[in-house]
Amino acid sequence: MVLYFSATGNTEFVARQCAQELQDECLNLLPKIKAGDCSGISSEKPFVICAPIYVCEMPRFFARFLKKLPLEGNRNVYFIFTSGGYSGCAGLLAQSLARKKKLHCMGWADVIMPRNYLATTLYAMQDKETEDACVRQAVQVILGIASVIKSGGRLKSRHVYLFETLSILPLNPLWTRFMLTAKAFTASDACIACGLCERLCPLNNITLQEKRPVWGGSCTHCMACIANCPKEAIEYGTITQGKERYQLKKHLPQA
Repeated sequence: MVLYFSATGNTEFVARQCAQELQDECLNLLPKIKAGDCSGISSEKPFVICAPIYVCEMPRFFARFLKKLPLEGNRNVYFIFTSGGYSGCAGLLAQSLARKKKLHCMGWADVIMPRNYLATTLYAMQDKETEDACVRQAVQVILGIASVIKSGGRLKSRHVYLFETLSILPLNPLWTRFMLTAKAFTASDACIACGLCERLCPLNNITLQEKRPVWGGSCTHCMACIANCPKEAIEYGTITQGKERYQLKKHLPQA
C-alpha cells in the first residue's frame, strides 16, 4: 500500500503514479493526521511511504504521526521523498523510524519535483517550461523505483554523510520552531470564505472567523493554504506578492 501526505500535489502525484505501476492501493493520510486517527493500516504488499522534504527531513508532524500509526501485515517498507533536489538526512531518520516499528526498511529514493515553496526570497520560482521538464523526468524516475519495488529488491539509496546529519539534526527543530511561523499570513478582500485552507491545513492551524481565515501558532509552511486558494487571496507578508501559486495539477494534461 502506498501512503502519502501532500500539500501542493507533488507528493500525491508521485504516490499515485507509483501505486498505478504497482497496481496497489493509494491512501492520502491527511484526513487521519487532521483527526489524530491512529487506527492501524494493514497491507499484504510492502508499504511505500511518500513524503515531502521540509528543512532536510520529512515534515516533523508527519514523522510523529508515522511513529504512532500501526502498520500491519507486510513488514517491508520503502520510502520515497519529493524535494527540489536535496533530501538531507531524511533517509537515515526513516530507516530509524522503520526499525523502531519493527519494519524492514528496503531503502529510500529521491524524486526531484518543481519548487513549491513561495515564502522565501532565497530563490525564484521556476518557469513553467522548467517545471514541465521536471515533472517529465520525475515520471521516468518513478518508473524505475516501481520496477525495483515490484521485484522485491532494495532501492539504491543515496549515502548520507555524517556531517550532513550533524548539521541537520540540531538545525531542523530550531528552524521549524522559530522560522516556520504563520505570523505573516493574511487573507485579502478577495477571500470568499470557502474554507478550503482550513480543510487542507495538516496542523488544524487555520480557522474561519467572521468569514476570514485566521492562523494560529502552529505552522509547517507546507504551502497548502496559499497554493490552493481558489482566489489567490492569501499572502505571506510581501514575499509572495506577485508570485504565481504553484500547484502540480497545472502541469498535468487536462482530462
